Amino acid sequence: MSNALPTTRPLRILITNDDGINAPGLEIMHAIAEEVAGPDGEVWTVAPAFEQSGVGHCISYSHPTMIGQLGERRFAAEGSPADCVLAGVHDVMKDSPPDLVLSGVNRGNNSGENTMYSGTIGGAMEGALQGLPSIALSQYYGPGNVDLEDQFEASAVHGAALVKSLLQKADWGSRGGYRTFYSINFPPIPAAAVKGVLATSQGFREGVKFAVEPTRAPNGRRYLWIRGGRQDQPSAPGTDVQANMDGYISVTPMRADLTAGDAMASLKAAIE
Repeated sequence: MSNALPTTRPLRILITNDDGINAPGLEIMHAIAEEVAGPDGEVWTVAPAFEQSGVGHCISYSHPTMIGQLGERRFAAEGSPADCVLAGVHDVMKDSPPDLVLSGVNRGNNSGENTMYSGTIGGAMEGALQGLPSIALSQYYGPGNVDLEDQFEASAVHGAALVKSLLQKADWGSRGGYRTFYSINFPPIPAAAVKGVLATSQGFREGVKFAVEPTRAPNGRRYLWIRGGRQDQPSAPGTDVQANMDGYISVTPMRADLTAGDAMASLKAAIE
């Protein structure tokens, strides 16, 4: 364990998401952050002005990002979640940077291959690249919670305690300069039915891929809708997907380093 962040003192927390400033999941995240920050802590929101689902770790490198204040410690930026973290760290909170970045709570899971597309993960990844403890939180949707009055019930009930536990006990160190961050996925069931928390790897849903669906507008122009695959497909034991399908909260340690370390030896043998 290294670089644990004590929760015995008030914290300054920056929250963002990819569903947009008015998303209900952001309200859940704000409540989680307030509990984690403590009564004397501060929660700052910098979230996209419009939905940014599926943008991954995109940043608005080639054009400026407009930002506006909507209320006390509440800002909306016309950019991606990663843009929002950059805005929060280097502009909104530049005189006293955050202790922690929380991204979410996403409407839908960011388990398995969804991780690579997720703007929620992108926000947490940018926080880690800025050297800050960062966590992405996502709420799986399915038959077990889609008809609940509060579809975010599992994350609302269990989120704050889990974040506190990670801050106190998890490894927040780095490898090769890339800091560890965490992805939490809450299962698609009521809060009382959650079986526990499991440490998992990123899963893979066999045969589940993003694709396009052609359509024509009334004026005859042709468009393509991006669509995902089934989210109820199983994955290997020990993965985030399977843990969520089995009723557990998954916690997956991640880094921005995409190197396939297991392929390095064979690559050296092939080219050196």
